[in-house]
Formats: sequence, C-alpha cells, structure tokens
Amino acid sequence: MVASQLKDEADALANRFSGVEPVFLNVLNRPDTLHDVLKSASVVVSLLPYSLHHVIAKACIETKTHLVTASYMNDDVKALHEEAIQAGVTVLNEIGLDPGIDHLLAIECFDDVRQAGGKIETFVSWCGGLPAPECSSNPLRYKFSWSPRGALLNTLAPAKYLHAGQNLCEKDLRKIYISVFIHFFFVVQEVEIAGGGDLMSAVQELDFLPGFALEGFPNRDSIVYRDYYGLQNANTVLRGTLRFKGFSDTVLGLQLLGLIDPNPDPILHPNGPEITWRVLVCNLLGLASDNIFYENLKRKLAERVNSWERVKAIEDLGLLQEDLVLKLNTPLDTLTHYLSKKLYYEKNERDLVILRHDVGILWPDNRRESRGINLVLYGDTAGHSAMARTVGYPTAIAVKMILDGEIQQRGMVLPFTPDIYRPILNRLRAEGVESFETSKWL
Repeated sequence: MVASQLKDEADALANRFSGVEPVFLNVLNRPDTLHDVLKSASVVVSLLPYSLHHVIAKACIETKTHLVTASYMNDDVKALHEEAIQAGVTVLNEIGLDPGIDHLLAIECFDDVRQAGGKIETFVSWCGGLPAPECSSNPLRYKFSWSPRGALLNTLAPAKYLHAGQNLCEKDLRKIYISVFIHFFFVVQEVEIAGGGDLMSAVQELDFLPGFALEGFPNRDSIVYRDYYGLQNANTVLRGTLRFKGFSDTVLGLQLLGLIDPNPDPILHPNGPEITWRVLVCNLLGLASDNIFYENLKRKLAERVNSWERVKAIEDLGLLQEDLVLKLNTPLDTLTHYLSKKLYYEKNERDLVILRHDVGILWPDNRRESRGINLVLYGDTAGHSAMARTVGYPTAIAVKMILDGEIQQRGMVLPFTPDIYRPILNRLRAEGVESFETSKWL
C-alpha cells in the first residue's frame, strides 16, 4: 500500500508494482483514515516531513504498528518512547542517508577502532545530495531532490559543534558564540551559531575530494552525538552539510534581500493584487515604486546584498523579471515554489551523493591515524537517483528486518547497535552502495 495526499502520485507509484494499492490520504485532515490504513499494515514507512512524524508515531502506537523513518528523531517523537515500549512497537528512526548511512559507517569504524585498542579523538562528517557536476550550472549549483522548503529552511537553522584549536568560523566572530575550555591539552571550543541566517557565514571550503569544488556548513546540533556515538573524550565533533562552492554566497544574497523569510508578508497574500518578481524585489528593497531603471534597481540591490556577484546570481535566477509571482503568504514559501519549478532534475540529468567521515584515531603505541571514509554515488538516468537509493535502500532493508524478526528492540530506536547496523551495511554493499577508505599516519 502507498499513501499520499497527491492522488496522481499515489496512483503512479502503485501502477509500477503488482499488488500495491494506492491510498489518497492527508494525515492531518483525516486521522480516521490514517488509523484504518495503519491497522491493515505490519510496518509503516513515513517519508513525510519530520515535523509530522510524531503524528504518525502516535497513531502507530495506538494501532500497534511498527514504524520506520528516514528523519531525525525529534523531541516530540522521543517523548513517545515509553508508550511505544508498552505497546510492543518498534519505531526505528534515522535510517536514510543523512541521517542513516552516515551513522552506520561512523559507528562501524568506531567499534572496530575500539576493539583494536584505539581511541577516537576527532570526528568530522560531511554529507550532501548534489546535482552531478555537469548538471550544476545554475547560480545555486544545486537542484532539488527532496523538499525544496526544507533545503532552504535549513540555511536558517542554528548549529552547535565541538572543535579543538583555532575557531573554524573566526571570519565572523560577532555572530558566533564560543565557550572555551581545556581538554587533554587542547583548547576545545563549543561553537554555537545562532539561527536566522548566520549559518551561511560559517561555511568552509573543503578539499578532501580535490576533483569536486565543495563547501560545507555545520548541521544543527553535532554535540549531542558525543553521547550517541560514545565520543565523550573526543575534542572535535562536527556533522555538516555539503554543497558545491557558490551555494552559500547565493543563499546569503537571497537572505539579505529577504526572500528566505518564513514570516507572512501582506504583499504575498494569495488573494491580493497580482505582482511580478521585479515588483516583489522592489518592495523588499523598500522602494516606493517599481518604476525604476533596471540598472538603478541592480545598484540598489547591490547595496542591500553587498556583492555584485550576488546580484548576478539573483538576476540569473529570474528574480528581476516581469513574470507573475504565485503568492504563497511568505517569501520563503513563494521562493520555494518558484525554485522547485526552475531547479528540478530534467530528463537524462543525474544526481550525486557524497558522504565523508574524517576520523582522528590515537593508537596504543601513541601513533595517530587520520582515516577518511568516503561514499560517492551517482544516480542512474535510466533508473533510480542516488538520493532514492541511499534513502530507500536502508529504509527498505530495515523494514524487512523488522518483518523477519531480526530487530527486536522496542520503543524509539536508533540504528547504533551492531545487530542493526552491521546487517544493513552488508546488504547495502550487496546493492552497490559501498564506501572506500583512505588513511595516513600523522
């Protein structure tokens, strides 16, 4: 059974496989239908936005149906742990790509190092879903293979990480809170980046795969993974998001203009007068009239976004044109819809997934090793995208393990134990999703 609030989508998916029933379902508007659907299933996979997972988890507990998600386990879901145990229900979270495969590869490495007597001193992880380089010629160097709103909203998120030595983000100290303490002869900093857009000032250029022009920025709260991963003695813990160089600077321009604002703007009320993108930009710039010479508009825009390169990117995205705007209340939702129609994967275009773990290891003989774990996977233009494979395969494997009784843990479960992560990794490798390692002695 496949359920969606988009009937055509559900029908199209169901028609590809025999014995699959399509169901038209909005989980918020029809909780009665949701319960009926869950009662008929042994295991449910939720690929909804993470903010809705607690709704599905609660319903699964009530219907005694196991649940698998590819999203982070948020506090609302975590709060249902005891209820799930009492109901005998497994809710396996964070088993997609990121989170998911990143966890599996990291913990496999940590466990192997510890069994050999080593200690983990540093852990830095980067992951991103990208267009293949030949498909990345737009100003964002990005195309949407998942929720466009989520991808843009993540650029406004706060972030925290642990770092030993010089501050990774010192180019904008005014925006970043740092607490410093001494830990095993290292100056260790808890770096906290405020939400609202400061994240784009914390971007680092990355060269671990020199053939790719990559940059990265911290991904939410990395510090909690000290405990999740058993890294209490590590002096660096950072999990981050990968993009091609140029993404963050263009996003920063959109932020400064006000187009990634999640708050309602009266000019974008769906029942208001029709406007063009140029009118919207003039409004965001505070110009009394859109009756302004084009070059003068660009100069005003440059004053706001502090860069002619950002003006060029905004122009190349078509945001200074006279095309009508589909108004969706907020600048963020309006821009999201526009970009989803502009920056989508066209026929014969492929995507790319890159995952990189850098692990610093101290061995019993006091030698230090820097180990790199790499996953690079391209989509198949005649088959599945890289994102579909790296999210869908681990999720499907986890479902089969629950159905076969291989996973017996109940409650809110993360894939951090050997009985879960090792079989999933082995089966992923059999499907061609496998990493390669590099190593050097320091």
